[in-house]
Amino acid sequence: MAPPLKACPEVRPWARRLAYSVLPAASPSEAVEKATNDSGSIDLLMTDVVMPEMNGRDLAGQIIVLYPGIRFLFMSGYTANVIAHQGILDDGVAFIQKPFSMTDMTKKVRDILDKAPDKN
Repeated sequence: MAPPLKACPEVRPWARRLAYSVLPAASPSEAVEKATNDSGSIDLLMTDVVMPEMNGRDLAGQIIVLYPGIRFLFMSGYTANVIAHQGILDDGVAFIQKPFSMTDMTKKVRDILDKAPDKN
């Protein structure tokens, strides 16, 4: 699942080049709805940290109930220190600061997917 394509239009062509499937959602509620109705597997949720409807941590909390082994990549224009200091994300979560290059995103996604999922 990916952030709204309006916010990150390069995700779909990038994913296609790397043979990833993208299930784009324009809002957190649409992401939850798509995840609920999707019959396949979702390996990674890429989400912005700060969104109008709900924050990325709350979205992740709803998605992990549906896909217990899912991994997360949070992104924001704020630095990881600011996000962690405000208590929006826990220390140690996968995070990429915007703007980012496709090379940086590719490495980050691959690192996350290659890592064994946490046991909850």
